[in-house]
Amino acid sequence: MLMRDTPTVEVTERLSCSPERAWELVTDIELPTRAAGELKRAEWLDGATGVAVGARFRGHNANAQLGEWSTDPQIVEVEDGRRWVWSVGPVDDPFSFWGFEVDADGDGSIVRQWAKVGTGRSPLTDFVEQHPGKEAAILEGRMSVWRDGMAANLAMLKALVG
Repeated sequence: MLMRDTPTVEVTERLSCSPERAWELVTDIELPTRAAGELKRAEWLDGATGVAVGARFRGHNANAQLGEWSTDPQIVEVEDGRRWVWSVGPVDDPFSFWGFEVDADGDGSIVRQWAKVGTGRSPLTDFVEQHPGKEAAILEGRMSVWRDGMAANLAMLKALVG
């Protein structure tokens, strides 16, 4: 796994709720702050109040290895009731993309959260450049952190809907 491959990680969970309820939950930017993971606080910016293309929010993050940091993601894609995607980093060259997707599944819903490494410069790219022989291990470690956070988010959603 290399940065140039722009690796993606995805976690999927079946929820026993309607797609409308799942959509309501996954579009709450504060929801992941209640699960184990790096996101500790989130708020809308520039008067935004919900998911819409161009809306921005601030995410306050922390972990034991990296300390604390904030990002100002921008929503770059919305398929209302189905999918929303936000980019992190410069809009013209983000260093990551994140998304939630909701699909109907019989009497429930399938929810996916995913993240993809972008091509923009970030602290991760700087760290990889400082340790070029360890690129694959560094990326695997970071993707594992992302995967664990997403799994915690979706487990929390599953517990919320029963």
